[in-house]
Amino acid sequence: MEYETDDNTRPTKAEVQFLNLAYNEFYNIFDEIFIGDIFYSQSSYYRFSRIREAFCIYGEVQSYEPIQWALKDIEEHRPFMESVIAKDLFKAIRNIFSHFPYFSAWDDVWLSEELVNWYKPNQSIDKFIKKYADKDTVKYRFWDDLSKTMTYISIRFPTLSEYKTRIYLKDMLTEKDGVKFSMILMKKVMDTCVEK
Repeated sequence: MEYETDDNTRPTKAEVQFLNLAYNEFYNIFDEIFIGDIFYSQSSYYRFSRIREAFCIYGEVQSYEPIQWALKDIEEHRPFMESVIAKDLFKAIRNIFSHFPYFSAWDDVWLSEELVNWYKPNQSIDKFIKKYADKDTVKYRFWDDLSKTMTYISIRFPTLSEYKTRIYLKDMLTEKDGVKFSMILMKKVMDTCVEK
């Protein structure tokens, strides 16, 4: 993806530089994940590193104003929880990866209220979990063009009692199908800012 701009228009030169780098790498990761099952034959550490990068890129791109418009559009025109997932859940996952960078596989990532608030209580991850704890499971399906199959997934929000002890990311969102769904939804949001 390449944009050209002068100094009097949006996106600005700095935005163009950021967007080119962010979009190119996100699309590289997206393609890598969706090329057959090659990605899932890699080591869990490699997969986790690439998935973490995708969530971090998406988390940063959410700051770009046109992406915020796209998220607002989802909020206004799609089922309520889709907006929560595309904005709040993915941002929370990005924050988990950023603030707790010592995990090396998706299935190993866990949180507890005590861990999340080790330094200062009531920050973004804690607010997210407490706001959506005990909410109903959200079910989605998506079509995988490569395998020509419909995949069904569930996004499960933890209970407050689980949060007091330990919750695993894999119990909220599975690595393979959950991440594929996440990448599709993130790409859908990001594609709203692509001209060609």
